[in-house]
Amino acid sequence: MSPTRREASFGAAAAALAAGLISPARAAPAEGTKMIDATTADLILINALVTTLDRSAPTAEAFAIKDGRFLAVGRESEVMAHRGPDTKIVDLKGRSVLPGLIDNHLHIIRGGLNFNMELRWDGVPSLKDAMDMLRAQVAVTPPPQWVRVVGGFTENQFAEKRLPTIEELNQVAPETPVFILHLYDRALLNGAALRAVGYGKDTPNPPGGEITRDAKGEPTGLLLAKPNAGILYSTLSKGPKLPLEYQVNSTRHFMRDLNRLGVTGAIDAGGGFQNYPDDYVVIQKLADEGQLTIRLAYNLFTQKAKQEKEDFLNWTRTSKYRQGDDYFRHNGAGEMLVFSAADFEDFREPRPEMPAEMEGDLEGVVRVLAENRWPWRMHATYDETISRALDVFEKVDQEIPLKGLNWFFDHAETISERSIDRVAALGGGVAVQHRMAYQGEYFVERYGADAAEETPPFARMLDKGVKVSAGTDATRVASYNPWVSLSWLATGRTVGGLKLYAARSLLDRETALRMWTENVTWFSNEEGKKGRIAPGMLADFIVPDRDYFACAPDEISAITSDLTVVGGKVVFAKEDFAKLDETEVPPAMPDWSPVRAYGGYGAWKAEARKDTALRLQSVACGCATACGVHGHDHARAASGRLPVGDLKTFWGALGCACWAV
Repeated sequence: MSPTRREASFGAAAAALAAGLISPARAAPAEGTKMIDATTADLILINALVTTLDRSAPTAEAFAIKDGRFLAVGRESEVMAHRGPDTKIVDLKGRSVLPGLIDNHLHIIRGGLNFNMELRWDGVPSLKDAMDMLRAQVAVTPPPQWVRVVGGFTENQFAEKRLPTIEELNQVAPETPVFILHLYDRALLNGAALRAVGYGKDTPNPPGGEITRDAKGEPTGLLLAKPNAGILYSTLSKGPKLPLEYQVNSTRHFMRDLNRLGVTGAIDAGGGFQNYPDDYVVIQKLADEGQLTIRLAYNLFTQKAKQEKEDFLNWTRTSKYRQGDDYFRHNGAGEMLVFSAADFEDFREPRPEMPAEMEGDLEGVVRVLAENRWPWRMHATYDETISRALDVFEKVDQEIPLKGLNWFFDHAETISERSIDRVAALGGGVAVQHRMAYQGEYFVERYGADAAEETPPFARMLDKGVKVSAGTDATRVASYNPWVSLSWLATGRTVGGLKLYAARSLLDRETALRMWTENVTWFSNEEGKKGRIAPGMLADFIVPDRDYFACAPDEISAITSDLTVVGGKVVFAKEDFAKLDETEVPPAMPDWSPVRAYGGYGAWKAEARKDTALRLQSVACGCATACGVHGHDHARAASGRLPVGDLKTFWGALGCACWAV
């Protein structure tokens, strides 16, 4: 039988005694002390600099946890009153502690299914470094697999301030398909990828997209959103997919990297080509088996144009709002409610005008949701879309009051003063994301620096009392690194270094942190349950690798977590806390996965670079045909640790050719 979360929470604590993190002397109650079971902690952390975000007690030096919740927070002498004979004590040695970060808009379910197949250029400082990573990955990727760089970066982060050319991609990968998605504006495909997807001279342009062509009419490999990103997504969907067990492994690795960055919770915004319930099998399996290390609330994204109302009529009959538990629960509708209201934010293209049928389509869906008391989130980039949507919401509100529904707009880069007031009057909210940190340069080119100064106007919305929180919209348009968002909120700079905002439009660091913690809980209807370090709240917290409040502004985006705890369980630990780590994730599958060499954000996994060398050596094995699962690393496949009696039969069933070598 698998251990429960509580039983598993402190299995590694004994090993930490040797590291000096746990004090056995302090773990024992004082002589003559009588402890009451109801107030005896499972875990106490002492000697800390705790930012609680609890306004009644903003700082603390110690805290206690019991049954996955904070039991006591305050002075060490007070908290230690909750020690018992089995209480584990962790000495943080003066380190800072923050509440766990919660992303208000993350495509974690879709992203998890593909994470192991994607080479991440998030945070990579130069195109040279990026191309070196690409070259190494091409060398170990077996046919018919692709090498994919799927969002999370911008050309402006590179020292060279440009993307690779198609010619450069063809030189690096003459035979291996390469697909590179840049924001929502374009994709680059090498010749092998064009052949794999079947694009030729006679392939028509889809609505809202362009296949660029040379003088002879042949596709060049550049796909443009004009402005609809559908062409980019539909092309990506033609690539090979991972089998189910690999998708499970992939999702666990994605959560692991989020934990490394201090993320303990997220609201999943659905996504294009993410079908319910088919694409939710993996996340449901992990939830059922107690393997989620991110608390997840999910919204349902409409799937069929012109049939949106039918989608939501069906889902409101078959799904219950808030069904689930504190780790995995339903959060309502969106971010796509109706396709006719989708105003994609490709700032390289003119603002799209929504069609005349938008209001009618939207009203039908909103009425279904309001009648069933389902909250919704709605993707809306431009105020022109927001104001038209508000006309619909106000009309429905006259018949079916929206008060208490916790509905909100996503993104809202150009929301106006008038629309902010209308949102407030209807009791709605605005979830902002750091898309301008990746696309700010393009916005300024089209609309000017003055227009960019409050895009979006997060400080002004907070001043007006609107519910506002922050997130990323990762993984395709921006990186999932929360510290990039926190840096953007506090400094107003893009990842390319452009200063967007005046001082009046910025947030102080505490307010920015609240945007990523306490404020997010309104958007998942979990106020009072998490987002602060206070008695009774879920015990989610992080120990960052440097002091967020004291480090230089340009260091904020480089912060990671040395210790991440969700529900009292250590889900990530490194450095001084490494021996406390209780979450063992098997190596990334398949063996050629870019995660083996580079992990996630910024090629962070230094020790895994040794694995890159081993994989490159395997290319020279002399075998005529690479395996579809393991590439040329046949030795690893034959000696792998797998829960099966016959390795060759097992791998053969998955399409592995190592058994034939």
